[in-house]
Amino acid sequence: MKKGSIAIVGTGPAALMAGTLLVENGFDVKFFDHKKAPARKFLVAGHGGFNLTNAEELVSFCDKYDRELVKNAVRFFTPQNFIDFLAKIGIETYVGSSGKIFPKKGIKPIEVLNAWLNYLTANGASFHYEHKLNQVELSSLVFETKQGQLTIDADAKIFALGGGSWQQTGSLGDWFDIFSKKNIKCVPFEASNSGLVLDSKLLDEDLEGGHIKNCRLISVEYSKLGDVVLTRYGLEGAPAYAMNRDFRNGHKIVIDFKPSLDESDIVNRMQKAKNVTEGLKNLKLSKIAIQWIKDSVSKEDYLNTEKLANLIKLFELPVVGLRPIDEVISTVGGIDLTEIDENFQLKKLPNYFCVGEMLDWDAPTGGYLIQGAVSTGAKAAHSIILNLGRFEGD
Repeated sequence: MKKGSIAIVGTGPAALMAGTLLVENGFDVKFFDHKKAPARKFLVAGHGGFNLTNAEELVSFCDKYDRELVKNAVRFFTPQNFIDFLAKIGIETYVGSSGKIFPKKGIKPIEVLNAWLNYLTANGASFHYEHKLNQVELSSLVFETKQGQLTIDADAKIFALGGGSWQQTGSLGDWFDIFSKKNIKCVPFEASNSGLVLDSKLLDEDLEGGHIKNCRLISVEYSKLGDVVLTRYGLEGAPAYAMNRDFRNGHKIVIDFKPSLDESDIVNRMQKAKNVTEGLKNLKLSKIAIQWIKDSVSKEDYLNTEKLANLIKLFELPVVGLRPIDEVISTVGGIDLTEIDENFQLKKLPNYFCVGEMLDWDAPTGGYLIQGAVSTGAKAAHSIILNLGRFEGD
């Protein structure tokens, strides 16, 4: 006999992990999705390198999240828990050079998804597509389907409706009105893990597509080492994405073109060169860095090695914005976290839970986004298991 009925709206990693724990613990789980196929964004995320989580030490791993609620979820369902689950469904993983954890080489994103879906269906879960959530009642959900309106009752409901990025995958963020009608506060979506839009004075068609390798971007709270590429509008790459949070908070962003050297080392090397131009080349600066530095100083200052060394270490980037939401990897905003309890249950709607990117939290790329999603799903499921399971036992 099933312990209780669960309706999960959404089929992304947060939804799938919540459903996994619930079917494993004897619950009747039904998934509903407005698209014709599941987990579209999960699959798209795999196009650029399918890093599922990260091998970083747990304390520093959790520091990547901006909300304690999500940190606690990751402490509850850790990267190792996720890796163990993937192994259980036949997905072997390996740790890349940067600590990112990927499926074993040769395993495609669709194979990971199919293995997960097969595990869920084998344990009794069912999937219902082209069901668009239309209304939330006190004890039921109302969907629009091809056959008309459908009302679903369940002992507990989990929403995993996603954020606002990559709308072609179905992540439309058009569920705000449904929750606002229930007086649940929603924070407008903003771009996250986005390219940095620079002032046009730094943009040059001849430099477009060029890389700045082994640089470090620095802001008030964050710094990130890595490579960035100059596009028609600005900078793309993990260091650029890591600066988003501080940019939204109004802080300036600088780039260190030579993080392996301090200013005195740079001055010494330049003074040994025949001239400034040769000195800059000897430092193996990118063409972009050299051009930016030349364009930002007077002829007099261009001959001042101390001032150039300072610019090489602390070149302020004139960031004027982030890319449009539909182009970015993830979003911040969504359900305000004051609206949910420590188990991701809506305070105003008992037995209704919200998980994943539809909540207002932020994390960088590198495995942290998917891990945060599955951890929030697992934490919500655990609460349901404890509470509904105890009720059934009584």
